[in-house]
Amino acid sequence: MPEVERLLVVDDEAPILHALQRTFEAAGYEVIACADPSEALDRLREKPFQVLSADYMMPGMTGAEFLAQAKTLQPETIRILLTAAHDFSAAVDAVNNGEIFRILAKPWNRVELLGTVRQAFDTYALREKNRQLTAIVQSQNAELAGLNKGLEQLVDERTTNLLDGMVAVLDYRDTETQWHSRRVSRFTRRVAEQLGIRDANELRTIEMGSLLHDIGKIGVRDAVLLKPGPLDQDEWHEMREHPRLGWALLQRIEFLRDASVIVLQHQERYDGRGYPLGLQGEQIVLGARLFAVADTYDAITNDRPYRRAQSHEAQLDPNGVEAFCAIAEEEWLRIRSEVEKISLLEQEWGWTPPKRVFEQIREAANKQKQPISQPPGVKVG
Repeated sequence: MPEVERLLVVDDEAPILHALQRTFEAAGYEVIACADPSEALDRLREKPFQVLSADYMMPGMTGAEFLAQAKTLQPETIRILLTAAHDFSAAVDAVNNGEIFRILAKPWNRVELLGTVRQAFDTYALREKNRQLTAIVQSQNAELAGLNKGLEQLVDERTTNLLDGMVAVLDYRDTETQWHSRRVSRFTRRVAEQLGIRDANELRTIEMGSLLHDIGKIGVRDAVLLKPGPLDQDEWHEMREHPRLGWALLQRIEFLRDASVIVLQHQERYDGRGYPLGLQGEQIVLGARLFAVADTYDAITNDRPYRRAQSHEAQLDPNGVEAFCAIAEEEWLRIRSEVEKISLLEQEWGWTPPKRVFEQIREAANKQKQPISQPPGVKVG
């Protein structure tokens, strides 16, 4: 609230105008008195007023018309209308047009007049305080939202780096499939995009589920996981438990619970001959069905001495395969190249680079004018 309580009084009758001015000045207010409504509007353009008082019957412009224009110039100002008793009914429309705080009759009662003006100033002060508090709250909310966003980004980046580290441990345990999880997660996301999935949360769930598909192998002994020959019945049973182990592990992480379903179902087959639940067709979540397509491609294009070529028709979602085939080979090579560049950085630095480095590598790859050459040792068939 301003230190000076300023009041603008408008009345075309000089004796009444002077009487009002003396009354209000005696009460301690700064008073600007105008006999002409047009002049009063000019005063409003020059400086702010907390309270306006205007006579209803004035030549050229009624008090109601003046207060309506005053509202446009200074919307927060509290407006009072003075009117003779015979004009009272005609002045009622001013309440709607000018949002009048009070209508007082002429001749006025001095106590009522000063009490009304005091209420007007107090109302202005309360509204101004409310506007200030609202602005502070809005500013603090915006600041808090910014802090929350920054915190979410920080948590997301650190969590992603932690997950990348966990996946790296798994990939390095099996030297035949190093960086497999990272490649296949990007492949799966790309197939999902090809199918028309645009929701960012759904794409992230599919990508995270694919990235972490083998996280349950943390619970599989090295003697089983790295065994060079065929697994016996007990070892095969232990290996087949890794989807359940991975699902159970991710249940403890709230934002990965949706992705955990992909982890649980990533070994299911479209023909129902997979594990651990023997689901078939669309009983399998979409992310797991698309993962199977991407995983098969990654297996074909990487040496797996223990795996023979297999028929895809009975194992894979035909829609996922169709979407996969619609994507140019150059795009798969680009994704593979991105992962390999990240992996080289990881080897050089000895730790997982932050997420923003991944994004910079992706941007750099997208800006390359020349086509990405096929990585050495990769057989596409």
